[in-house]
Amino acid sequence: MFRPNMFFLLLLPPIIFESGYSLHKGNFFQNIGSITLFAVFGTAISAFVVGGGIYFLGQADVISKLNMTDSFAFGSLISAVDPVATIAIFNALHVDPVLNMLVFGESILNDAVSIVLTNTAEGLTRKNMSDVSGWQTFLQALGYFLKMFFGSAALGTLTGLISALVLKHIDLRKTPSLEFGMMIIFAYLPYGLAEGISLSGIMAILFSGIVMSHYTHHNLSPVTQILMQQTLRTVAFLCETCVFAFLGLSIFSFPHKFEISFVIWCIVLVLFGRAVNIFPLSYLLNFFRDHKITPKMMFIMWFSGLRGAIPYALSLHLDLEPMEKRQLIGTTTISIVLFTILLLGGSTMPLIRFADIEDARARRRNKKDVNLSKTEKMGNTVESEHLSELTEEEYEAHYVRRQDLKGFLWLDAKYLNPFFTRRLTQEDLHHGRIQMKTLTNKWYEEVRQGPSGSEDDEQELL
Repeated sequence: MFRPNMFFLLLLPPIIFESGYSLHKGNFFQNIGSITLFAVFGTAISAFVVGGGIYFLGQADVISKLNMTDSFAFGSLISAVDPVATIAIFNALHVDPVLNMLVFGESILNDAVSIVLTNTAEGLTRKNMSDVSGWQTFLQALGYFLKMFFGSAALGTLTGLISALVLKHIDLRKTPSLEFGMMIIFAYLPYGLAEGISLSGIMAILFSGIVMSHYTHHNLSPVTQILMQQTLRTVAFLCETCVFAFLGLSIFSFPHKFEISFVIWCIVLVLFGRAVNIFPLSYLLNFFRDHKITPKMMFIMWFSGLRGAIPYALSLHLDLEPMEKRQLIGTTTISIVLFTILLLGGSTMPLIRFADIEDARARRRNKKDVNLSKTEKMGNTVESEHLSELTEEEYEAHYVRRQDLKGFLWLDAKYLNPFFTRRLTQEDLHHGRIQMKTLTNKWYEEVRQGPSGSEDDEQELL
């Protein structure tokens, strides 16, 4: 039996941590301001638009009535975007990398923000708010959200930095299994700590993943770097598969309350809330960006607001009374998820082709063959940004002496990265390559021997 607590304790943490750990850090930090604005303020705008629209439509007897906190809770959970299909198409068609990172980065932070907003609404529901004015309610909700967001982010960042210092000064590179075990412990630690002190474990584990990938990862041996990367991808893929399998089965296995007017108005509000989020904020950001967000990019970002498993799991987690209200929210959430994935996700590729934002060389290459496999990247065992082999001199030449670094990137390259990461010597590189070669030869020999015993026995049989 699938329970929301199982989703939040076992299935969601690996998905969120892997998304933060596998970010392309260069593009992410270069666009961190835009991504944060879309993910935090944009998600809040969408939640208020959807929640307020549902509340006022209910008061006008157009759809079923929900109180203010329940409407805001639904608006918050349905604002969690999951553009899996869109990102796969972006990668296949090689669209503008800035557009790719804006959509992908927003979706990562957006999930955590949406969960915090939903928890905020739930917290208001549990309290007795009858004697509190609307302005006081808003201030309480804002204070709770800020505490959850910044407190959880600080806890996750601190845990990631501690893990970097521990693995920098305690050399475990000759024992990859112990090194890998330490990484797994540090990966789940911020989630448990945050939940234990009533903060957001999802927000904490996301920031921990980003920091550990940026610093701790470079203190690992090459074997553990590859092992960590591939294990996280595999576990996250399995967790996503389990969640989407349950999402499909729930259509037929749970009682539903379907109201066509409620579903249609919610879809309209979701699309309108996404538009109010993307277009005004994009025009605002263009005043400060060197790489402008074009109207075509804005439209693609609006169109890529697909909904996935997280909104449905959050709808199950809501403690709504009576039961008919919970069934209505759950059924409406499933309907919106299916609508966005099937209709919007299925229309993304022709829309990108029509909008002509695909790279010209990629268009010629992909005209006959387009691979949309979400698991294709799992076969790329060794990636340059995830296999650190820079010596002290090479790091200084590549980063410290660059004149184009500004702001946080300059501070990170000059001070933070050298403090939290180990700079390798030529001897370290030599030992790492010998270790990789030895283990690879060992695994290769075991595979060639097979179950029959040894390679010599097979040659004698021939």
